[in-house]
Amino acid sequence: MRAIKKAQRTAVAILWLAGLSFLALAVAPAQAEPWPQRPVKFILPLGPGAGVDVTARLIADRLTKRWDQPVVVENRPGGDAVVAITAFISAQDDHTLLFSPAGSFTAHPYLHEKMSYDPRELAPIARVTNTLVAFGVPESRKLERLADLIALVRATPGELNWASATGTNEFLFAGFLKTAGLSMQKVPYRDTVQALNDLAEGRIDMYVAALAIMLPQVRAGKVKILAMTNRVRAITMSDVPTAREAGYPELSFDGLVGLFGPRDMPKQLRERIAADVRAVAVDQEIVARLTAAGQVVNPGSAAEFEAEMKDQYAQIAAVGRALGLKPAQ
Repeated sequence: MRAIKKAQRTAVAILWLAGLSFLALAVAPAQAEPWPQRPVKFILPLGPGAGVDVTARLIADRLTKRWDQPVVVENRPGGDAVVAITAFISAQDDHTLLFSPAGSFTAHPYLHEKMSYDPRELAPIARVTNTLVAFGVPESRKLERLADLIALVRATPGELNWASATGTNEFLFAGFLKTAGLSMQKVPYRDTVQALNDLAEGRIDMYVAALAIMLPQVRAGKVKILAMTNRVRAITMSDVPTAREAGYPELSFDGLVGLFGPRDMPKQLRERIAADVRAVAVDQEIVARLTAAGQVVNPGSAAEFEAEMKDQYAQIAAVGRALGLKPAQ
C-alpha cells in the first residue's frame, strides 16, 4: 500500500512539474522573428552623387552581405525632403527605412505653414555620419575669416547676398542675421551646382552648404572656406576653424545623418540595426571613402541619435522663439 501511495505522489509531482513547464512556455515572450526577411529599402531625400547618397550606397552594400538580403537605395529628391519622408511613411513597412540628413527636416515646423506629416512618425534608428557643412565665399573677395564677412555685411547692409540648401542650414543662418541686426539678400536655388558656380564667379557672396559640394571649386582656387558649422574641425581641412572657434557659437551645429524607421519599430530591432551599421561603418575602406566624400564617420546607437536630434530641435526652437515664430502643427 505504501508503495502505491508513493507512486501516486510521484506521478502527481511529475504532472505538477509538467504543468509548470507548460505554463512557463505559454507565458514566455514569443521569440522575435528574424529580420530582415526580405529586401530592405533606403529612401533618400537627395539625388545621386551627394555625399549622403555615397554614404547610403556604401553602407547598403556592406549590409547586404551582413544581412544576406538585398539593401537597395531609392533617391526621392525634391519638396524640401517632404517627397522622401512621405514615401517612407506611406510604406508602413519595417523593411523601408529613411536614410537622411536630419537637417533636411528638423526646421520644417518653422519653414512650413502647415506640416504635411507628423515628425513623430520618424523613429531614429542609428546615427551613421556627420556631414561637414561649410561657409564658403568667392576667393576674389579676399576674406580670411568669418568675422571679416560679418564685418563687411555690417558695413554694407543689404548689398551682399547669400544662398543655402533648404532646411536647418538656411533657417539658422537666417535667424542669425536677424538677431544680429544684419541684412543680406537670400537667393533661392533649386540646383546646388548652379549656386556653386555663381559663388565661384562672385555672383553670390556667401554659400552655406556641404563641404563636399564646394571642394571642386576650393581646389580650383575659386572658393574660400571661412569656417565649418561642425563641432570639430574637418580632418581634410584642419586649418579651417569651426564656427564656435571663430566666435559664432550660434552658427554651430552638426550635419547629422542617419537611419529612421517607423515609430512602432521595436527598440530591440532598432538597436540591432544600429549595431550592424556600426560594425560595417568602421571598416577602414569605408572610413577612407566617406572622409573623401565630406562625411565624418560617427556611428551611434538609437538613443545617442535621438538625444542629438532633441538637441538640434531645441536649438532650432530657440531661434524660432527669437524670431517670434510658432512651429506649425
